[in-house]
Amino acid sequence: MYRSQKYIACGHSVRLPAVCLLFFSFVCLTGPLADAAETIELKETGNQKWYKGNMHTHSLWSDGDDYLEMIADWYKSHGYDFLSFTDHNVLSNSERWTVPEKNKGKLYAYEELKKRFPDWVEERKNKDGQIEVRLRTFEEVSEKLGEPGKYLLIQSEEVTDRFKNYPVHMNATNLHSLLTPLGGKSVYEVMQNNTNALLSQRERTGQKMIIHLNHPNFHYGVTAEDLMKVVGENFFEVYNGHPGVNDSGDEAHASTEKIWDIILTKRLAELKLPIMYGLGTDDGHNYHKIPSRASEPGRGWVVILSEKLEPEALVEALEAGRFYASSGVKLKSVTYSDQGI
Repeated sequence: MYRSQKYIACGHSVRLPAVCLLFFSFVCLTGPLADAAETIELKETGNQKWYKGNMHTHSLWSDGDDYLEMIADWYKSHGYDFLSFTDHNVLSNSERWTVPEKNKGKLYAYEELKKRFPDWVEERKNKDGQIEVRLRTFEEVSEKLGEPGKYLLIQSEEVTDRFKNYPVHMNATNLHSLLTPLGGKSVYEVMQNNTNALLSQRERTGQKMIIHLNHPNFHYGVTAEDLMKVVGENFFEVYNGHPGVNDSGDEAHASTEKIWDIILTKRLAELKLPIMYGLGTDDGHNYHKIPSRASEPGRGWVVILSEKLEPEALVEALEAGRFYASSGVKLKSVTYSDQGI
């Protein structure tokens, strides 16, 4: 499935379930307003700025086809303010070596790495005489490419779990330490168990972090009925740029937008649970042919209104709903009241 449409999802508080704007799906959520008659505007001020970032990224640390530093460099050079690395069930904080001719990036990625960072590549030969390259850690890449107030890298993880044949993948953003998938006796229980693990780490460390469900329609693993019941998990990917995750659904399965409608209706009207916010992400795996019909970068992102470009400030703004998700539309401001936007 190749999606050429542009979508935008609004994460701030407003008392309208959905508003269509031209050809874009513009979905706004119910949330607390300071005053029913008050008009509120979200825009850049002297204290707050819009920060664009991607929260779903894979590298050679799991099933991506490029090196951390090359991926971070791509996003930085394309105007992103922050990037989360979310490799499957691993944090890039240990020593790991890869054989270029055998990994997913092959020799092409290796040669491009040497051209871009000629004095940075650390090599050795293994017992078979093959060249190995050390994968740089998150800390090393962050130190080299991050710039305070300008470009931020965030340590995160795709907690990759399942129930029977149903994949259940959740991104944990701004982790302190690795989360091990906990499984469960149902799709719902898998999500709740892994959510509880993140909340426990957050409480134990005092570090602000969030978890969100990835691509619910990937192999149609997660339904609205599964996700709506999860407590402590208030985000999911309404748009994921990977071509194989079935955002639009099919004859037998709801689209992610319809899933969102169902979840909001049930959570707010019946379950009395908080808003479920919609995110846009790349889920990038392929970085060497852009554009393509693979899972390349630059397809989906979030734009967060925050006082600081720091992990905990971004998490706080996300939880407050001061963001929008997009696959092409850019907003300067959003004005809303209980009457509309």
